[in-house]
Amino acid sequence: MTVLALEIGSASFVATQVAEGVSDEDVRRIPIPATGAWEACRSLLHEVAGSDDVIAIGIASVGPIDMAAGVVAPVSVLEWQTGFELVEAVRKEFPGADVQLGLDGVCLALAEQNFGATAEIPDSLVICLSDRITAGLTVGGLAVVGRTGNAGHLGHLLVPGYDDRCECGGRGCLEAIAGGRSAVRWARAQGWSGDRLADLVTAAGAADPVAIATFERVGTAVGLAIASAAPLLDIGVVAIGGPMIEAGQALWKPLNAAVVAHARVGFLAALRVVSSEMEDLGALAGAGVLALLAAQS
Repeated sequence: MTVLALEIGSASFVATQVAEGVSDEDVRRIPIPATGAWEACRSLLHEVAGSDDVIAIGIASVGPIDMAAGVVAPVSVLEWQTGFELVEAVRKEFPGADVQLGLDGVCLALAEQNFGATAEIPDSLVICLSDRITAGLTVGGLAVVGRTGNAGHLGHLLVPGYDDRCECGGRGCLEAIAGGRSAVRWARAQGWSGDRLADLVTAAGAADPVAIATFERVGTAVGLAIASAAPLLDIGVVAIGGPMIEAGQALWKPLNAAVVAHARVGFLAALRVVSSEMEDLGALAGAGVLALLAAQS
């Protein structure tokens, strides 16, 4: 009997079996197609499942989602942006499987809690800094899901002192300042000639002045967001991952400075900000936790 994990990401569909001995080489990843998204996703799941009897499938998806209805509406999948009944579609392909859906940020929190830097930490925040901002919360040892399943959208926390327009239609959202696409756009407006986040990270490592200024801005905004979120929920540890942390001290120095300067209330004296231990498979690993919990119930 087989358990599967599926991630609906910002650029790809990712799937794997969930079992002891599964390695990175066993993870299958395909780019999200412009058309035929469900057909591609279905084929990926069947490829990973093989001929095995699938008893549970956990799904981590970019938001927004409607967890109760099993509907996803990720901005990354054009055909699904108005809502796609993903859970029902997966159940039809695997009739005997228990299918569970979670926001990618919720799954990040589950993964870090079970396998990473927030293990045994009852109150924590996990952030992934990539093209977009993904985050998940654990409070009292439980991952926070929210009314519709969309809790943890830290990318839409307002950051004081900024007025950048966000894709959501608002202004001053963290993602509009510190999301990877936003950072690249800001750097280009300052004269940087690149167009990829990976290149911007590399440029910061090479002390390119515009890249350094960009990550100063990103780090400060993320630090301010942490300083705002931490006292609300009495957070003990914040774990940060994603490709942007490869910028090193260009990111971490202003981020930590902002946290130290603004998270001043006494009960946050022990607040720690650390690197995530999940690399780029956090959401998928969290989907695996959902699947295992379903299989055991």
